[in-house]
Parts: sequence; C-alpha cells; structure tokens
Amino acid sequence: MSPDFSPLITLTALSKALRKLHKQLIDVETQYFGNVGSPLEHLHLVVNHPHFAWIQKLSSLMAQIDERLDDPEEISPSEAFAFRIAIEELIGPAEKGDALFQAKYNALLHEDPALVMMHGAVRQTLLNIRPQ
Repeated sequence: MSPDFSPLITLTALSKALRKLHKQLIDVETQYFGNVGSPLEHLHLVVNHPHFAWIQKLSSLMAQIDERLDDPEEISPSEAFAFRIAIEELIGPAEKGDALFQAKYNALLHEDPALVMMHGAVRQTLLNIRPQ
C-alpha cells in the first residue's frame, strides 16, 4: 500500500465518480424508456419501474458507501477494499459478478461514449483501493 493511500479520501473520490456514472446510466436508460413527464414522475419511474430496477443495485451500494463516509469512525483499508470488490462485482471485471447487471451495463457501455468515460473514472479510482 502506498504511503499516500487514505481510505477516506479514496472512498470520497469513488462516491463522486459513482454518482456521475449512476446519473449517466439513468439518463441513458431514460432515453430508451421514452417520455417520463415531470422530474417527480421521472424520479418515481427510476425508483419503481422495472425498466430501471437493475440500476438499484448500484444505487444501494452507493448509499452504503455514503453512509460509511458519514460515520465518524475511521475507515480501514480492508473496508475500502470490500467496497472495491462489491463495485467490481457489478461493473466488472470480477468473474463472480452479478451477470444480469453486467450484461445490461456492458450493453450500455457499447452504446454511450460518455458512460465509457465515467466507467474509466470509476475504474481508475478503484485501482487506488488496494488490500491491506
């Protein structure tokens, strides 16, 4: 582990990168879904409609990271690495990942250059999180 590795700083950067990725996933899926109406109707669809349900796995993991960041207790390198593993099980390259999520996610990666850039930013941040 490099001496400048800070689980708090790295998880904070990961949280920011994941928010951008998450928003882009929702934007792309919204384009495929079609007209969604008002922002409140859009939020209701994202939270409740089966078309967006697969994204909720990432939403939940992001919430866990943010909750941990809000906890005043120091974050250990092993905790940060556990989040890395969980993210990799969704977006890759974990072999034992969530196949359904990965299939939908990879299909969108092939169709949206902005999503590819955000994926790259998340992957780069994940590389900074190493086991203890």
